[in-house]
This record gives sequence, C-alpha cells and structure tokens, in this order.
Amino acid sequence: MRLLLVEDDDHVAAALSAVLARHGFDVVHARNGEEALHAVLPATHPGKPPFGVILLDLGLPDQDGYQVCGKLRKITATPVIMVTARSDVRSRIHGLNLGADDYVVKPYDTGELLARIHAVSRRTVPGDDPSGAVPDDGLRLGPMTIELPTRRVSVHGEAVQLTRKEFDLLALLAQRPGVVFRREQIISEVWHTSWEGTGRTLEVHVASLRSKLRLPTLIETVRGVGYRLVVPTA
Repeated sequence: MRLLLVEDDDHVAAALSAVLARHGFDVVHARNGEEALHAVLPATHPGKPPFGVILLDLGLPDQDGYQVCGKLRKITATPVIMVTARSDVRSRIHGLNLGADDYVVKPYDTGELLARIHAVSRRTVPGDDPSGAVPDDGLRLGPMTIELPTRRVSVHGEAVQLTRKEFDLLALLAQRPGVVFRREQIISEVWHTSWEGTGRTLEVHVASLRSKLRLPTLIETVRGVGYRLVVPTA
C-alpha cells in the first residue's frame, strides 16, 4: 500500500518511514502542507496507485494541519489519520469534524499506529482500486472470484470448496490486495483470539489455501511480518 506521510521533522519521518517500509508500505514523504496537497494529485505520480492512507502531522511549517485536512477532503477520499501532540478532546473533535478518519496522539505505540492504519484502510476501498472489487457481488482477482454474500470461491470458473476459516482468511486478505497483514492482526480478526499458540494454525490454513486454489503465489509470506495477497494474472 502507498502511504503519504506528512511530517516536517526529517528525523521523525525517516525513523517512521523505515518502520512502515518493514511492514510493506511504500512511503512518500511530504514536509509541509503544500507538498502534501500536491502529492495527492493523480498527475503527480503517473502510473502509481492512489494512496491508501495519509498520516498527517498537525504542526506543519507553512499552514495548520487542520487547514490541510480540510483541503485534502475537497480533493481526495483517502483516509486521513491525524498524528499530533494535541491530546485535548476539543482538538480531537475538531479534527474528526474536518474529515479525519482517526486521531493518534504523540507519543504513540508503533503497533497501535499500524493497527489504526490497517483499520481505516479496510473501511475505504478507492473507486479506482485495481483489485477489481465488486461491492455487491464480491471480489474478482485475476482468474479467481470470491462471492462474499454466498461465501463461494471459484478459480477459472471452477468452484473451490473451502472451510469456514479458510474462506474468512482469504476474504480478509483479498479485500486489500497488496497490503501486508500482520500475523497478530489475522489471528485476531479470523480466529478472534491472541497470537500465542495459534501461529501454526495460521500457517496450516495458508498452505491449504495455496493447495486448494492451485495458485501457489497468491498468498505471499512477508518474512517476520505476515502475509499479503498478490493479484494473480488471468
């Protein structure tokens, strides 16, 4: 997933960008509000997919972060997470009323920030998402079709029988192709439990999906992090 980081402190931006890159994000850094507004314009990065999330620091040198958020909302529907040291309730309410999707107060836990990024990205599927999402019928990804309402999966038109958990795992990954899902996050959302003692179960289900779907490169292992779905060619 491409992520726009709006942060005027180069040291903070470099450290956070390194963490995000390790978790599978393609980070673009904007140092002020003007750069951020320019970055979201489609013509700025021709051939690149739209940003999945914008991390917006409020203490910018050229204009207030609240102003930037309001302007962003007029030109893009990309989820915005405000990142700031302003912890009072009125500031948070003001940010959310301007169109921010979430609000994280510094200092923050990196794990929590990653969880919030994944949460807001799942709630918003861009209209030009190359994944082939079909809101009512399900998802079409290369030769594979996932019908979410009926929980049916087919590859090259042939039905594939999956267990309940296999389907839940596939549907989770397929709703955000290319996004790296952390192992802990998958266990929490599919098995509704904690990571401890469940890691082997996840590995078995991933192996089973690869075998049943006959698409061995569909689910990519991101070493030390988790898994992501790679859209197969037709």
